Amino acid sequence: MSAQEIWNECIQNLKDTSLLEFTGVAAGIASVWFSRKENILVYPVGLINTIIYVYISLKGSLFGEASVNLYYTIMSIYGWVLWAKKDERHQTVLQITYSSAKEWLYQLLFFATFYIGIFAALTYLKQVFYSNTVPYADAFASATAYTGMWLMAKKKVESWWWIATNVASIPLYFIKGYVFTSVQYIVLLVLAVMGLLSWTRRVSGGKTDGLLYASD
Repeated sequence: MSAQEIWNECIQNLKDTSLLEFTGVAAGIASVWFSRKENILVYPVGLINTIIYVYISLKGSLFGEASVNLYYTIMSIYGWVLWAKKDERHQTVLQITYSSAKEWLYQLLFFATFYIGIFAALTYLKQVFYSNTVPYADAFASATAYTGMWLMAKKKVESWWWIATNVASIPLYFIKGYVFTSVQYIVLLVLAVMGLLSWTRRVSGGKTDGLLYASD
């Protein structure tokens, strides 16, 4: 496929993008922006995105991504509760921290377990039900997303390192015809890098003074 053909396909798919997908993309970008700012609005706004994408992913036979967004929905509620907790002085309990070596080991095992399980399930689905499923890419996007969201709820700096899910999702949604969603993941990748730098600076400078910190 030539560059011109790819461009024409992108334009056509953007024209065919539904209002629902536009809404999901806008909410997704906004939620990552809020997470970079350590703003608790990341979760209510993020819920709009995840619920929409459960539906979109199922419709497009992206079962790994559908499971990711269902998981995101559950973890958004969990993270919302954790981020909202305050002590007797009304100070935020959960602060941004780095993972220990032991926690990194748990994270890698967490990722590997989900990758193997999702890959096996999607390989079966591809053979029996949906030939359009891409097991290795879908499983990678799902497992990295699962790990990253878990760490985000815990306010771990390393949550941003799992941005590989954005890299995997860009071509995954593109080949399924969801071009605008692919564009979303390009934007999210940029925001994730910015978020990593922002949270790293906060930990290094001791700037973890609350849910609504937004001085960058």
